[in-house]
Amino acid sequence: MSTNDLIESAVEHLRLGASVKTVYGEPIVIDGKTIIPVAKVAYGFGGGTATPVAEGGAEPDAKKQASAGGGGGIAAKPVGVVEISAAETKFVPFGQPKKFAITALVGSGLGLLAGVLLGRRAFKN
Repeated sequence: MSTNDLIESAVEHLRLGASVKTVYGEPIVIDGKTIIPVAKVAYGFGGGTATPVAEGGAEPDAKKQASAGGGGGIAAKPVGVVEISAAETKFVPFGQPKKFAITALVGSGLGLLAGVLLGRRAFKN
């Protein structure tokens, strides 16, 4: 398989997989509301070839063969849901525990630092 064939095959595979259902899942109807899951999807691929060259810039060594390779990947991360009802349509994001944890850690650190600094002033007076 040539490099061009390899890349074309990978692009075709990604094109077929990149559908609306990949990002927006199957709708679910509950109590008059339609819930549509939403995901962030990322694709990536790469490929390359190598042609053997004899040392000293001479003609390529006939015993060595050219090589080619390629690969790809996909990642999907749920980010929320679209909620559709008779009254409204809204996007409901999933929580972001990592940001919350960082915010809580920074806030705790600042509170501890303020407590230590204010505590030293109280003992000096």
